Amino acid sequence: MAIIETEAPLHEAHRDNHTHRDVNGGWLRPAVFGAMDGLVSNLALMTGVAGGTASQQTVVISGLAGLAAGAFSMAAGEYTSVASQRELVEAELDVERRELLKHPADEEAELAALYEARGVEPDLAREVARQLSRDPEQALEIHAREELGIDPSDLPSPLVAAVSSFGSFALGALLPVLPFLLGASALWPAVLLALAGLFLCGAVVAKVTARSWWYSGLRQLALGGAAAGVTYALGSLFGTAVG
Repeated sequence: MAIIETEAPLHEAHRDNHTHRDVNGGWLRPAVFGAMDGLVSNLALMTGVAGGTASQQTVVISGLAGLAAGAFSMAAGEYTSVASQRELVEAELDVERRELLKHPADEEAELAALYEARGVEPDLAREVARQLSRDPEQALEIHAREELGIDPSDLPSPLVAAVSSFGSFALGALLPVLPFLLGASALWPAVLLALAGLFLCGAVVAKVTARSWWYSGLRQLALGGAAAGVTYALGSLFGTAVG
């Protein structure tokens, strides 16, 4: 059994093994969702059009149109969603800020009660609450964390979310179109490249989230393949019926 002779190595080891990734930056979810959605939706769109016995030119135009429309739609949706969420949070922070100005003693007592409920001795809880409440901005941050579960200094950015969503969707949606732009005349290279991209995206996401890379990759591959298969079958069915 190893004996730690000084406190410094323990502190360094704890610091090195207790770092966390940024989970509130507002970029990961729209980027991941955008890439997956771009791959799956554009692959499904193109296979559906191809299943309807459309010409190669029609398939390519459909893919490019799906890329442009989807990227702008995703960016607008993400911006509006994150901006609305941020505005709601800021409104609640304003409510809390006004309460701290109007009823500082009540808010301090409320904070002390929160610490007491978590097991802190009453006298110590009141003293901690008193010291934390001396700075209004610090008090607001503490109340926001304790009561709302948010960090006022780390709110997600609507612009970051929109740009991440736009870029990742466009990149994902480009993969099924790319073989045609490079001269392919059949659908299968586009399908293979898109499915490979889905597996890779799933594997990369697993690296970020510490999940199993092969499971995450195969899950995305199966979902994307199923969507492409269903739309191709529907396209074939409708194309035959219309023809």
